[in-house]
Amino acid sequence: MVVLNRIYTRTGDDGTTALGTGERRPKHDRRIAAYGTVDELNATISLARLHTGAEPEVDAMLARIQNDLFDLGADLCTPETGRNASRERLRIVETQVARLEQEIDLLNGELAPLNSFVLPGGTAAAAHLHLARTVCRRAERLMVEVANAPGETISAPALKYINRLSDFLFVASRSVNQKGAGDVLWVPGANR
Repeated sequence: MVVLNRIYTRTGDDGTTALGTGERRPKHDRRIAAYGTVDELNATISLARLHTGAEPEVDAMLARIQNDLFDLGADLCTPETGRNASRERLRIVETQVARLEQEIDLLNGELAPLNSFVLPGGTAAAAHLHLARTVCRRAERLMVEVANAPGETISAPALKYINRLSDFLFVASRSVNQKGAGDVLWVPGANR
């Protein structure tokens, strides 16, 4: 259980922050940027959820995802290192990835196939989900950058989860857009 009695600690006044291991890193560190972007993604999903009340199934999926994103943040802020690799840490697991895949398939099964790219827009819920999708892709790029840096690791399930999540957000945006009927389609060269 997390207990937050004091909100400010003053320990970050020097421009550093602590990882879950206790190690201090600069606030501009790529790992910090990655889980900060996951936090931004979570907040963006909360904005989408303000508009998903008419879609209770999608809203419930998004609520589960918001909880998963805190798991992902915990995973990212506690890198596996030699001194803590044996300690039990909260990690994203394959079952969370599998659940996302099942939900993508469920929502996508109700949609007509696409014959064009979809422009962000349509309903307010869809527009916010498209925004969340772009933040998700940025989080993924940062996570991959961290994973490829010397001395850094990010688990395969965490990378799979963030990749599937952007797919989920795309399909969910179409689903809340009247099952795709409200999608705004790209018309190549339409304004030439």
